[in-house]
Amino acid sequence: MRDATLLPDLITLSADRTPQAPALTYDGRTMSYGELSDAVSRFRNGLMSLGLQRGERVAIYLEKRFETVIASFGAPAAGGVFVPLNPLLKAEQVGYILRDCNVRVLVTSAERLALLSDTLPACHDLRHVIVLDSEEPLPSGGAIGYQRWSDVLAQSEAEGHRVIDTDVLGILYTSGSTGKPKGVVLSHRNMVAGAKSVASYLENTAEDTLLAALPLSFDAGFSQLTTAFHVGARVALLNYLLPRDVVKALEREQVTGLTAVPPLYIQLTQLTWPESIADRLRYFATTGGRMPRETLTALRQKLPKSKPFLMYGLTEAFRSTFLPPSEVDRRPDSIGKAIPNAEILVLREDGTECAPNEPGELVHRGALVGLGYWNDPEKTAERYKPLPVGVASREAGLVLPEFAVFSGDNVRKDEEGFIYFIGRRDEMMKTSGYRVSPTEVEEILYATKLVGECVAFGVDDDRLGHAIQVIVTPPSGETELDTVALLAECRNRMPAYMVPSGIEVRNGPLPRNPNGKIDRKTLATEWVEKHS
Repeated sequence: MRDATLLPDLITLSADRTPQAPALTYDGRTMSYGELSDAVSRFRNGLMSLGLQRGERVAIYLEKRFETVIASFGAPAAGGVFVPLNPLLKAEQVGYILRDCNVRVLVTSAERLALLSDTLPACHDLRHVIVLDSEEPLPSGGAIGYQRWSDVLAQSEAEGHRVIDTDVLGILYTSGSTGKPKGVVLSHRNMVAGAKSVASYLENTAEDTLLAALPLSFDAGFSQLTTAFHVGARVALLNYLLPRDVVKALEREQVTGLTAVPPLYIQLTQLTWPESIADRLRYFATTGGRMPRETLTALRQKLPKSKPFLMYGLTEAFRSTFLPPSEVDRRPDSIGKAIPNAEILVLREDGTECAPNEPGELVHRGALVGLGYWNDPEKTAERYKPLPVGVASREAGLVLPEFAVFSGDNVRKDEEGFIYFIGRRDEMMKTSGYRVSPTEVEEILYATKLVGECVAFGVDDDRLGHAIQVIVTPPSGETELDTVALLAECRNRMPAYMVPSGIEVRNGPLPRNPNGKIDRKTLATEWVEKHS
């Protein structure tokens, strides 16, 4: 049996084995593997007819639906690079990503295109926009050509460019510590190896139905597609508004595998679950932050037959660790051990390995390590570093370096090799499963022109992981600040997960550290002490 090497192979091979088997369900409709494979091939043909060159970027700005999946796999089938954009992003953030990685083709809907009308003219590398079929007329004129989805899929057969597994497959954007999102570059090998690894320890089979509740722009969200397609399972696509929608989908679709972030699980435990869910759900997995113990206990009470998988992942290395269900009772606070075909090290500042229970930095090596950050050599050098001689299997006689991901997370490893998360080394916030930069929040606050000075930081929150708190001063020359108007501007300019949970107004100026910068650490400490 031929094994998958490139991302589109995951669909093609399952279609060859069982073409009539269901691959995707969305909005009451189901697409078989044969139909999905054909649609991916036709999208590839359409991209080739538009003149897409090998390695050019194809951005996808859509909610979860059939076309999102088809474009995500069809772009690399043509030899391009797919760039999934979180549908929660606003036009300014979408524009930044389109310009940052020189996107050539954008796939979106008529409704979303209207939101980007002032943004796209500044995206100088953009040549084509593929718009999902609707009755809305397409724009015309200018440097950008507009095509309807159905017309793109109706083009003649065309082979894609030659691609090998170390070629760039996709760019997943995640918040950066300097305020602007950074694009994590992943290869075909990274994602295919990740699919095989995750499917092996979750014991996925063709009988599974996985619920895609997380955004497909998340590594863990996209992993629901890759692991399912590797084994020929079905994925139910869900764009939910309320946690109750997730419960309804679990029952309606007879889901056997659910992966979500702790804030969603916290909300789900507060709802009544039909007994049929507990009978069908084979496992539930968590990623994107620590699962509160009381939430884990409540889930296990609701789902006594389901296996819990506690996972930790880095976008920079797709997936990293998991705690086997058999260990959950013994060590519920652990993030487990390395997933298959990966090695997780705990290293000191000097690059040597830590002793048992000694805090150090989590370092990931192996086939899942990505290719760095797009167009950002400085940040790439901070996170992707050569393994020192003497660590793991690195011998002095090896001349070529092996790059690993230095996570920036402090952890410890016990005597049995189980890893425990301690905290971040930087000031990044983790809220609702998203990593958010304080600087990014602050830049948007300044852009409103409603504040004089501002600082953002995360405070521990059982529901969100981190709640985003901001301290602001009135604009220069004013004595008052309209927090209602400021919050409204935040909602207009920020994705929902980035909107501050609290705004505190102080008279300026805010305290500085010895470098002259606003002292975020002191302000955060004072706030916690004041509200504890």
